[in-house]
Amino acid sequence: MKSMSRLAIPYIIWGALMIFLPMLLIVIYSITKEGNGILSIAFTFEHYKKFFTDPDFLVILFRSLVIAVKTTILCLIIGYPIGYYISRSKPSIQNTLVLLVTVPMWINMLVRTYAWIGILSDGGLAQQSLKLLGFDPSTLLYTEGAVILGMVYNFLPFMVLQINSALAKMDNSLLEASADLGADNKMTFMKVTLPLSVPGILSGISLVFLPCVSSFFIPKMLGGGKYMMIGNVIENQFINVGEWAFGSTIAVIIALVMMISMYAVRNLEKRQSY
Repeated sequence: MKSMSRLAIPYIIWGALMIFLPMLLIVIYSITKEGNGILSIAFTFEHYKKFFTDPDFLVILFRSLVIAVKTTILCLIIGYPIGYYISRSKPSIQNTLVLLVTVPMWINMLVRTYAWIGILSDGGLAQQSLKLLGFDPSTLLYTEGAVILGMVYNFLPFMVLQINSALAKMDNSLLEASADLGADNKMTFMKVTLPLSVPGILSGISLVFLPCVSSFFIPKMLGGGKYMMIGNVIENQFINVGEWAFGSTIAVIIALVMMISMYAVRNLEKRQSY
């Protein structure tokens, strides 16, 4: 046991340096005044007061949460049938189907998002296709729909893989028992398959919702600055404005939102296990 604990020491040090120390610095920045020197630190909660008393920042936070929720719901609606189909497929082709889902993730997310600019731009593939179908499409790029579409495209595989993983572990004898008891396919799905897939659904929700809330380059590229999210505000405070303290404050608030979301999901998982 002592040798095992010694082997863990490098990983503990690495985690402290790469995770806890940066987070600690962000928290310290969020409660100190701008321009403080190392020897003259003055603590303040003015940055938090500024955030919660400025309606513009609250509107952006609310918009970020709404877009994240919409993206998560769409990923669940689209991803569940895909994950279900993969889990019910023959074992010989399941790996191939999983590979097809994960292949886009091999390409850098920035490159994938750039591709959607060309597809959704005026005169692009999307507009031309809609015109061929008899529609008269308006501007598709730099809209909320474009932002949500980009997020769904980038984060959908996380939902599919989690749902497929949960359904693949399901004991098929339960389905046979349900059929033997007289349940049809619909009742079997509602009473057996869906409840057993809830852990995968909750994990997928976490993996989609959390990065959506803090995303900044997808709304920046596909929203054109018209649909700024809280991640864009943080980036702007650090890079353009130079107010690291206020940017750290927003980062801490978002971290707390994520922690609360994870805590809620974990409680749901525990209740489901009971």
